[in-house]
Amino acid sequence: MSFVNCEVKDTIAIVTINRPEALNALNSQVLDDLEAAFDSIDTNVVRAVVLTGAGDKSFVAGADIGEMSTLSKAEGEAFGKKGNDIFRKIEQFPLPVIAAINGFALGGGCEISMSCDIRICSENAMFGQPEVGLGITPGFGGTQRLARLIGAGMAKQLIYTARNIKADEAYRIGLVNAVYPQEELLAAAEKMASQIAANAPIAVRACKKAINDGLQTDIDNALVIEEKLFGSCFESEDQREGMANFLRKKDDPAKVKVVAFKNA
Repeated sequence: MSFVNCEVKDTIAIVTINRPEALNALNSQVLDDLEAAFDSIDTNVVRAVVLTGAGDKSFVAGADIGEMSTLSKAEGEAFGKKGNDIFRKIEQFPLPVIAAINGFALGGGCEISMSCDIRICSENAMFGQPEVGLGITPGFGGTQRLARLIGAGMAKQLIYTARNIKADEAYRIGLVNAVYPQEELLAAAEKMASQIAANAPIAVRACKKAINDGLQTDIDNALVIEEKLFGSCFESEDQREGMANFLRKKDDPAKVKVVAFKNA
């Protein structure tokens, strides 16, 4: 039995963490299943991914405390590395990944959402890094990604106090991009994914790589990364057709069409 489902709708993959009886908490099997789900996605067909949790109470309530409670120091490090490796795979996945956060996103749940490109949430969502209240630190990237996303001062406050925040505050501090009623969340995520999928896939992938890689270096090196990726787009059929369609508009607006980008 897999705790992670992957459904493909046209050019969108919907990955659902499906352990609602445990509020979708992450144990070793869930992490393995999550990695397998992303490995199964055909990136030649799929153009955007939505990651969500089963049910309407929890996106991911955190790592499985029952499993963690008996770990030794070495086992704790290994478990942290396992989660970090998989979350890093999501972060570096060539396609955009949208987190549709439908409830609790605590500990590992907040951390996995931060490995996604875009985060949107339901009105009942709750975010936090409560690990210090359990005698541990965040272990799946929380100390690093939270500080990068909302600033070191705010991240330190949330981590040190173990305070949970609601959806409206998460939006205010820039942790999520938008907040929706629970019943509209998944449709909103799929709509956003469809908007992304309608654009030139090679260009979208290049933008993700430029942003992610550029953030890991200084501005001068980051601009070189962008220049090279920008140049690489001019070898694509999508670039030629996209620009040709734009130029047709100048000659005869009636000739303009919706470009069906070929990922080539």
